[in-house]
Amino acid sequence: MGPEIIAIAVLVVMFVIATTMPVNLGALGFLAAAGVGIGLLGLSLDDVLAGFPGDLFLLLVGLTYLFALATANGTVDLLVHWAMRAVRGRLVLAPFVFFAISCGLSALGALFAVAIVAPLAMPFARRYGINLLLMGMMVVHGALGGAFSPITVYGAFVNSTMATVGLPSDPVALFLTPLVVNVVIGVGIFLVLGGRSLLGRTVDPAAGVPADPAAPATDGTAPGGAATPTVTGGATTATATAAPPVGRVGPEQVITLAGIALMAVGAAAFGWDVGIVALAVAVVLRLVAPRRPDVVGKISWGTVLLICGVVTYVGVLLEAGAVDLVSSGISGIGAPLLAALLLCYVGGVLSAFASSVAILGVAIPLALPFLQQGEVSAVGMVAALAVAATVVDVSPFSTNGALILANAPADVDRDRFYRQMLAYAGVVVLVGPFLAWALLVLPGVL
Repeated sequence: MGPEIIAIAVLVVMFVIATTMPVNLGALGFLAAAGVGIGLLGLSLDDVLAGFPGDLFLLLVGLTYLFALATANGTVDLLVHWAMRAVRGRLVLAPFVFFAISCGLSALGALFAVAIVAPLAMPFARRYGINLLLMGMMVVHGALGGAFSPITVYGAFVNSTMATVGLPSDPVALFLTPLVVNVVIGVGIFLVLGGRSLLGRTVDPAAGVPADPAAPATDGTAPGGAATPTVTGGATTATATAAPPVGRVGPEQVITLAGIALMAVGAAAFGWDVGIVALAVAVVLRLVAPRRPDVVGKISWGTVLLICGVVTYVGVLLEAGAVDLVSSGISGIGAPLLAALLLCYVGGVLSAFASSVAILGVAIPLALPFLQQGEVSAVGMVAALAVAATVVDVSPFSTNGALILANAPADVDRDRFYRQMLAYAGVVVLVGPFLAWALLVLPGVL
């Protein structure tokens, strides 16, 4: 058995262990990189660690630190408050408002936008009689729609990976294609899952998300004791809890919003390093409010470990010749479009049970020799892989899907809701990769 076969077998074992056991895939990646690189290929430890993605490490730490501070100082709550007021009493717009909140936060670099929005969106849906599956999936698809902007972890990761392996990159196309696909999916599920029933129903524009999803008190007040506003629509009337206090804009919020805007403009217009700018804004925020407890512990260290470990092992895979072996096998199919479809399905199915960014980190290098033939657009193929590997994150086995399930109100039948999510995820896993291939690879427009 050659070293390339062993390296691939180790990769498979890593995914199986990380999927079935509480072990971080990145930690396994570092161990596998050292074991295969030093023990099998005769590399030195320095050679193995040469594949460590220092730029991505800085990006991950900077972004997650900044948004942990933005959450702690109330800036994220302020953005959510402003967006919720945009409903202006028209309940039919609420799912799209939460889609836009999730998409906007994700596009600005909030790695766990679903974790921020789901605790607000799900009780809101329950209180106003909106289909929970509709609201939950709108939040997830919103986050996926914004996930590949040039200043996000996903976008920067894929663009840097393409540059590293020598593929042409188009950051704008990579951002817009998943966005458009997820917007289309969002409109589709809105129509299928009862969104049209919300037409004509209105709410008090000041009404917000209840802090407690429990049923209203028997004295006519909301769980928090406030008067219960009315939801009207034709002959129907429902109740909802009172709004939270209007968000206050203070110096910290102004600096945070200005810093995020500076980061976005600097990265897009001047090519500034997102990680460095994010850390700079975070340091300024700490200097402005030194008495606020620090949130270094809230940096997504698990995600940092996962991405850095997987990317380091991919470097060892390249050294072992595993990427060339798999790619030559795919190229040997003789039908480029069929090979591209196969790659999309492999990425989509695996990503439903594992980390999407980890799958992309492996799938893009695997597609390299196949794409270098020039018969399939590299940008279109990578965009299709990006869609196929992330659109399946609606699965309750993925992080985003699990967050939706975890934030379902307490009075909901979780088993039934879980089955609904599982059924929807099954449809997405079957259709999503094909849709990505049909829209982005088959026409050859990118």
